[in-house]
Amino acid sequence: MNRSKKRKQYKYFNRWILWILSVFFVLLLVGGTTIWYKISDTVNTMHNPLDRDQHTDRQKQLHSLLKNNETVNILLLGVDERSGDKGRSDTLILLSLNPKSKSMTMMSIPRDTYVNIPEHGMDKINHAYAFGDVPLSIRTVEDTFSIYIQFYVRINMEGFKDGINALDGVTVQNNHSFMQNGRQFNKGQLHLNGDEALDYIRMRKNDPQGDMGRNQRQRDVIKAAMNKATHFSSITKINNVLNILGENIQTNIDMKSLRQLFSTYRQTGNDIKTLELQGNGKIIDGIWYYIVPDEEFSRISSEFDKQIKTK
Repeated sequence: MNRSKKRKQYKYFNRWILWILSVFFVLLLVGGTTIWYKISDTVNTMHNPLDRDQHTDRQKQLHSLLKNNETVNILLLGVDERSGDKGRSDTLILLSLNPKSKSMTMMSIPRDTYVNIPEHGMDKINHAYAFGDVPLSIRTVEDTFSIYIQFYVRINMEGFKDGINALDGVTVQNNHSFMQNGRQFNKGQLHLNGDEALDYIRMRKNDPQGDMGRNQRQRDVIKAAMNKATHFSSITKINNVLNILGENIQTNIDMKSLRQLFSTYRQTGNDIKTLELQGNGKIIDGIWYYIVPDEEFSRISSEFDKQIKTK
């Protein structure tokens, strides 16, 4: 892949990540005090603290961190969870927000990355979620990259279609004609409802770019949803979206922390550095894994350490 194409993909990737983070910031802005009670209810519904968050020392440490504008690290987990299936974390994104340098470092962790999952041994990193939900996913990422994660955001992608329907669908430009789940998606401009959008972003086997092409379609759909959501004029639609967010997002960010993140950390999106975890595919016992050398893990850990310590 040439550098200009990669920069273009990172540009859209960055917008997608910022949109996900902005979900929380938008909760503080949409509708003003008119629906403030509803916003608070939504945040409370999404709030799902970890066991370690309950410890007094942990709470004091987090309070001090935010009060002193120190760097915070966030793990985003996109889970494709369906009825009767716990699912796996198909999307793992590690973010480090430094308000003093007004910068953000982020990295997408390939779901097939071969790592040690505590108490389960070597396996694909996305299996940590299947083995032990969010806590084990966080612990695995922390151990792998020698980093402490303060916050997590877990997004159920199956509920994404409800959000698209609440927006009355989205319009995207499709670059490759294909069929998915019995639906034909022609090349050109398409208007998608929720079910169509979900099939549209799930296809990868018939895409010449594989996962890369699927990721691009995900970004395109989310970007279209973002643009449409910014033009809300109906309180009813805002309430619908807030309900959907509450049903499909879990996080240990409470209302107090959310306010602090909004007031102090939102400018970190002005300067984004994207890291890429370098490795190679390898089949082990008939299963494909993404193998990353130890020195590459060390390099990434050092990059995040520099981000944390930058003043």
